[in-house]
Amino acid sequence: MLSHRQKVPDGSGTAKALDYSLKRWEALTRYLDDGAVPIDNNWVENQIRPWALGRSNWLFAGSLRSGQRAAAVMTLIQSAKLNGHDPYAYLKDVLTRLPTQKNNAIDELLPHNWTPAIPDKV
Repeated sequence: MLSHRQKVPDGSGTAKALDYSLKRWEALTRYLDDGAVPIDNNWVENQIRPWALGRSNWLFAGSLRSGQRAAAVMTLIQSAKLNGHDPYAYLKDVLTRLPTQKNNAIDELLPHNWTPAIPDKV
């Protein structure tokens, strides 16, 4: 890359790209020395994509309170996913139980503590 960089005029887009890579060469090639390091960050990119795509849409939530509520719901949905729960089943169960849940036991409904309610057998 160094030899190719010397052939490219300074200030060009190609020169900027090569300079960027050369400055980060150690980090870019770290996966070669450690098999546990992934070659790319696609997993992370896929995890944050919904938030990146929605960012501009959230500017039009209607009001500050609406935006805060939407953020809280999206946080619960993502937390449910990260804890291995189906977000729909989680929210359905929590919203059903919430009106009768004791205040001192509200933590039981958080995604990292939640277990589905066992339906009564009639």
